[in-house]
Amino acid sequence: MSSSYRLGDLELRSRLIIGTGKYKSFEENRLALDASGAEMITVAVRRVDLTTRSSGSLLDWIPPDRFHILPNTAGCTTAMEAITTAQLARELLDTKLVKLEVIGDPRTLFPDTTATLEAARVLVADGFTVLPYITDDPVACMRLEEIGCAAVMPLGAPIGSGLGIRNPANIRIILESVSCPVIVDAGVGTASDAAIALELGCTAVLMNSGIAGAKDPIKMAHAMKLAVEAGRAAYEAGRMPRRLHAQASSPEAGLIDLS
Repeated sequence: MSSSYRLGDLELRSRLIIGTGKYKSFEENRLALDASGAEMITVAVRRVDLTTRSSGSLLDWIPPDRFHILPNTAGCTTAMEAITTAQLARELLDTKLVKLEVIGDPRTLFPDTTATLEAARVLVADGFTVLPYITDDPVACMRLEEIGCAAVMPLGAPIGSGLGIRNPANIRIILESVSCPVIVDAGVGTASDAAIALELGCTAVLMNSGIAGAKDPIKMAHAMKLAVEAGRAAYEAGRMPRRLHAQASSPEAGLIDLS
């Protein structure tokens, strides 16, 4: 994998972050994590029991001493719910990291921008490393960076849709507008979607359904690993200019005269 990047105090090399929802078992989730090469995995604090150890826990399969656990506030619909959930996660997992989600519409699962900004201000002031899920709105991303968020996480498409990046122009504007890491979150359905995000210049991608919802999640996790590596390498290499008309691959000067 190419050069590292930072999220708060963490230095990461893998540009793929995966989730913990929709897998058939904890074992399948761990196998996908290993195949993806990811160093960080996100956990919905309100939806996953992290305390019951007698019947097995996710943390038995994905121990925090081997992987960076990124708790998220999925399921929260108000700033106060998200703040309280983040504080609970800090106590349970002994981490300052939080993926901030405040959902504004239960049908589209689009984030509530106003509530996200409100919660981000409180959590940053409380010492959290905040990674906010947000719409692909450059202005909202700028405001979140100004607040002190460690990254911005614009959606590529609605959560779980698998539609890929629907508005690459907005992602490009976001990349021009902020200096913090930009992590595409939501909408990635297959490897080419992940590659496109990295080719645009995004720092990383976060996905869950794209891997867990595949017919073979383990193989798809490996495909996503290769995709982010290829996309980042292509971005660093710099693509050729787009042209409206053809241009010969071989030089025309010095051609042998066959007449």
